[in-house]
Amino acid sequence: MSLSIDLGTDPSGAPAPIDLEELLATRLLVQGNSGSGKSHLLRRLLEESAAWVQQIIIDPEGDFVSLAEHFDHLVVDAADYSEGEIAGIAARVREHRVSIVLNLEGLEVDAQLRCAGAFLNRLFDAPREQWFPAIVVVDEAQLFAPAAAGEVGEEARRVSLAAMTNLMCRGRKRGLAGIIATQRLAKLAKNVAAEASNFLMGRTFLDIDMARAADLLGMERRQAEQIRDLERGQFLALGPAVSRRPRLIRIGPVRTGTRGGGPVLAPLPTRTGEERQQLLFDMLEEEPIAKAPPAPAVPMEMLFRPRPMAIAAMATAEPAGPDDEALAAISEEILAEMVLDEDALSRGGAALYQDFALRCRMRGAARPPLAATAFARALALARAGISAAEAETEWAGAIALGDRLPEDLLGLFLMIARAARDSAPCPSIDDLARVYGTQSLGRVRRLVGYLEAQGIIATRTDFRGRRSIGIPELGWSTGIECEAGETRDGQAAWTTH
Repeated sequence: MSLSIDLGTDPSGAPAPIDLEELLATRLLVQGNSGSGKSHLLRRLLEESAAWVQQIIIDPEGDFVSLAEHFDHLVVDAADYSEGEIAGIAARVREHRVSIVLNLEGLEVDAQLRCAGAFLNRLFDAPREQWFPAIVVVDEAQLFAPAAAGEVGEEARRVSLAAMTNLMCRGRKRGLAGIIATQRLAKLAKNVAAEASNFLMGRTFLDIDMARAADLLGMERRQAEQIRDLERGQFLALGPAVSRRPRLIRIGPVRTGTRGGGPVLAPLPTRTGEERQQLLFDMLEEEPIAKAPPAPAVPMEMLFRPRPMAIAAMATAEPAGPDDEALAAISEEILAEMVLDEDALSRGGAALYQDFALRCRMRGAARPPLAATAFARALALARAGISAAEAETEWAGAIALGDRLPEDLLGLFLMIARAARDSAPCPSIDDLARVYGTQSLGRVRRLVGYLEAQGIIATRTDFRGRRSIGIPELGWSTGIECEAGETRDGQAAWTTH
């Protein structure tokens, strides 16, 4: 005995059922312009079948998250997970037969395609013992299976299109019944649309879309004009699961709704001309343009930068200098100054050491209390905010890890380690570049990749491009970046391709 659910009624008021078991075997294509009731139809189908079959919904606009309020659907916000984690969730969805809504709202189009592709591919690759029947609904299918290359990246388009093709062409044997909905048939890849045997065609106005809809419904071209006359919520149905001949149905009511809803006309507020003038132009002085903070006052002695010959001349006379304790205090004081000096961040190691030596002499030290190698290490510790006492106690493990790296990477690693120890947001690539003393963001990306290749750090990036970095040997991990950093060209700073 087959199981049927009620979609709505025909013009005579008779019920318009759809055979659920037949639908699982033959797939469904829904088409309709924006405002035709396409999402309403999907919602009705999902609500009526929720108790009978597992449901997996790819939701690019967050329209179906409200299903979780009345049914057992779990909402997964894809932006909070990496590509590998999304694939892992898909594997568990098949294994444990959980109905979910994969919410792609808020992601860039490229990220939506990559996420949907990874998720669908993992559903498809489930082992044979997990091939339970499931409905896979993909809204705005023309986005994930475009007929032609558009403005999205070619790699993302290829992955998503291949996943959609697998779903519609080969998903039936694996228990996956594809239900795809699109606003434009002409923009949907033909090899994806052609695999559906059931069709629900809503209102559309473009000739090319009406012609394709008429072909799929087996109608003559002159009959296609009636598609323009359909009302909101009316669809022409055809297929083994709904009707052997094209049949007009009106979709029934639903229990859940979208979070947004359509635009509603409302009268404009009544205000006098003077009130409108005040609302727009009064009190503008209370929102001043942000000004850069004033530059810190530079001590007079720092303005004096002797040339190398002058340094040599000063070295000829070496008065008695401070003792060891005083030298250590002078060294710590100078290092603290150099950490706060933005200009020092842009200079290389040799120039920094020369500056350090000059500052030491200006404080009465006949020679620098630290050799060049020891200075580089001390500056790295100072930039990470690690005192000498801390370096021998709670930071000993991190410093031991840093000793396994080339000397020039110690400061960069300790900056990451400081954020990881405090669970602070992951440092941006611009911050790491300043600490390393370079303006090449590509070089810093390669250095971060080197640290990961050595097993010192482990990175994780979600679909918003936000990154966190962990240090496995210490059990430390940074928080997620507050916002994806940007390069000087406006591209995502962590992007490696």
